[in-house]
Amino acid sequence: MATSGSVPITPALKDELDIVIPTIRNLDFLEMWRPFFQPYHLIIVQDGDPTRTIKVPEGFDYELYNRNDINRILGPKASCISFKDSACRCFGYMVSKKKYIYTIDDDCFVAKDPSGKEINALEQHIKNLLCPSTPFFFNTLYDPYREGADFVRGYPFSLREGAKTAVSHGLWLNIPDYDAPTQMVKPLERNTRYVDAVMTVPKGTLFPMCGMNLAFDRELIGPAMYFGLMGDGQPIGRYDDMWAGWCMKVICDHLGLGVKTGLPYIWHSKASNPFVNLKKEYNGIFWQEEIIPFFQAATLSKDHDTVQKCYIELAKQVKEKLGKIDGYFVKLADAMVTWIEAWDEQNPSSASATTATTATNGPAKK
Repeated sequence: MATSGSVPITPALKDELDIVIPTIRNLDFLEMWRPFFQPYHLIIVQDGDPTRTIKVPEGFDYELYNRNDINRILGPKASCISFKDSACRCFGYMVSKKKYIYTIDDDCFVAKDPSGKEINALEQHIKNLLCPSTPFFFNTLYDPYREGADFVRGYPFSLREGAKTAVSHGLWLNIPDYDAPTQMVKPLERNTRYVDAVMTVPKGTLFPMCGMNLAFDRELIGPAMYFGLMGDGQPIGRYDDMWAGWCMKVICDHLGLGVKTGLPYIWHSKASNPFVNLKKEYNGIFWQEEIIPFFQAATLSKDHDTVQKCYIELAKQVKEKLGKIDGYFVKLADAMVTWIEAWDEQNPSSASATTATTATNGPAKK
């Protein structure tokens, strides 16, 4: 808080960032986040029963969308937005008009670092997004742009300018983000390790992206952050964020953009039911053994120079190659195309302007 006579400090990116929260319940958890979130605009995507009233603590600047709103705004294209699943959050990405997005789950609380200080997760995500990444050559001292670090001996000088950072992937203390089988064999396991590190995920390497503590540059990569078809009426769940992460990473690698993972931590407060999770994940556990090799082998031509073009091409490949596994992937591929059409309708300027500038940290993938 500013002292008498001092000039209040404006939070970083105050007018350039939206916080997107999917929920089915009252947002009492925001009280804990008030010191960090209150200056920012919130986009709340209400899942489930649209007649239920969601209570938001006073003092927050927000807009709230339920399923009726999604249907009204998108019309027939609303079919691409999942129902009864947190994947509905991506609607918030679509209707935002800000450059940056931070998304968090409503069971994620403020964590503390080893000294006992509360962690401002949003502040760290902003730092990650505003400094370059190093996807084309790994720095063994992790993020060389952090205070107290640098490029190690042997790091090519020609690559030290870095690449634009598109995504900042944060982690969690307490309840780990495990799949159902791992939850079942390790029901009491908790993550207590605080690792003070941020690193760039190397080009050509996929990772399981978690959507509960995630930030990204909407202008650079927004159209690729589609969380797929999950939940009600779908044969798979709990793969929404990972699907988005695999699509996003292939496109970032192609366009020469960076993805960071590590700090910041949040406190994940509640373990979901592993038996319910297993029903949701059952098909995905088998399918991922073919999905991941598909993304590892996916290529995009140099003519695909926007996120939208890349995503449409990926959708074609999903239909052609993954459609052989199950008809669900044909439906998902069609939804991916619908998503881009809806995105461009809601963001007409981005339809022609979203061309990534080739980074100096290495050439775009041919």
